[in-house]
Amino acid sequence: MWYLCVFYHRLLDYRKPEVESLAELFGVFDDYPTDQQHSLEWKLPQYHHPDSPFHFVNLPSEDIARSIANRSILVKGLYELWGEGNSYEELEESIKGYPEERKLPYLNSDSTFRISMDTFGKVMSFTEQNERIRGLSYIPFKGRVNLKNPEHNFWIMETDDYGSNNGLPPVVKKRIFFGREVGAADRKLLPTYELKSRNYLGPTAMDAEVAFLMANQAKATHGKLVYDPFVGTGSILIAAAHYGAMTMGADIDIRVVRDGRGPDCNVWSNFKQYGLPMPISLLRADNNLPPWRPGLFEMFDAIICDPPYGVRAGGRKSGGRKLLKGIVGPYIVPEEKRTNHIPSTGAYSLVECVHDLLDLAAKMLVMDGRLVYFYPVVREDDSSSPSFPEHPCFKLIASCEQILSFRYSRVLLTMVKIKPYTEDIAESARLKHMDFKENHLKWLEEGNLHSAVFSPADSNSSAGDDGKCGKELKPKYRGKYV
Repeated sequence: MWYLCVFYHRLLDYRKPEVESLAELFGVFDDYPTDQQHSLEWKLPQYHHPDSPFHFVNLPSEDIARSIANRSILVKGLYELWGEGNSYEELEESIKGYPEERKLPYLNSDSTFRISMDTFGKVMSFTEQNERIRGLSYIPFKGRVNLKNPEHNFWIMETDDYGSNNGLPPVVKKRIFFGREVGAADRKLLPTYELKSRNYLGPTAMDAEVAFLMANQAKATHGKLVYDPFVGTGSILIAAAHYGAMTMGADIDIRVVRDGRGPDCNVWSNFKQYGLPMPISLLRADNNLPPWRPGLFEMFDAIICDPPYGVRAGGRKSGGRKLLKGIVGPYIVPEEKRTNHIPSTGAYSLVECVHDLLDLAAKMLVMDGRLVYFYPVVREDDSSSPSFPEHPCFKLIASCEQILSFRYSRVLLTMVKIKPYTEDIAESARLKHMDFKENHLKWLEEGNLHSAVFSPADSNSSAGDDGKCGKELKPKYRGKYV
């Protein structure tokens, strides 16, 4: 059945992938072959821009629609649409034409209901809202109005008039929708988990909204084991634990995972703060030298992480500068110094870090397990398209871009494991990695992403008749370049 899906106007590239991941979690694609791309059927309302918050989505049942809406971070609500039109006269005609057998169960005298008004791109006074609601008197509601806790929520949703300069995606004509709410997102969890109230924070702590989106992309739920190899202060694992997943993390800095800022201010205290199950384990481990025994495979249901790519923090690997350059040989830490020893580390380029991450995921993820991680993109010009890492064990099913500046963005990649790990696949992955390394931007290997991001644009890209730089001439609406 088709439902009207209304999104929050945030993180536009993340919206459909989140819904499709949750649809798979709740069994929409159970009858599909495992190697087939899973995607839902979507339609745009008439006259709407693709970045509009209004979309139609085809879902098999109301229970699944409700489950998706209630768990989603970016879905404002899913609605059974009773009517739509460019005017309230057209809306009335459309509602009267909706099948009576679909409407009657929600109009009976034993039920309670509420009608609310929502707008996009405009502000409407309380008086105007009441006028719109009273105009629905032709709908034969027989139940009682309950504004606090009704059985059935109904919504009038109205978009702005065409041509309004409101900084939002353009709409050719005003469109009005009326429908019954099937499910709505619980955005209250974001203030609960916001970083400013977090007990223990580091410089790269993941924003709560994005962490929950990553957990949804990874299908974190009860009975799943989720691993973060760059755990830091645990922000991503906190989101996964909220959804009931078992968690496990590792970090190369032993001071982060073991000490924190004291016995009551560390990664463990973050989980305690929210009453979440503690991680199974937090390891001091190096992504470049993973601690797993050679015969251990397919242990995790999902790996979710934000690799260090050198903007806020650079990657580190074991060895120290002199050891990695071959100036000194390997050494053994004396027994009396092991308790408080902090191992030496050296620079760890992003290209090496991502290769090691894909190799780890290929070995340690179960079949159909998901790898969800951020990858940085620096564009030399508007026409350049990003190149993403590949691996024979994985299929890329979603890439969601978050623009952070005119030249720099990060992309959330979601990859699903489709093949078991073998030595032949490992060699094929190595060759893909070498090809990727040779053909990618220089900053990827050298680790100079910070300077690439914060250096001024080339002079030829900033010249204009009015003296403004190129990015000012680029048309955009609120939150997204077009």
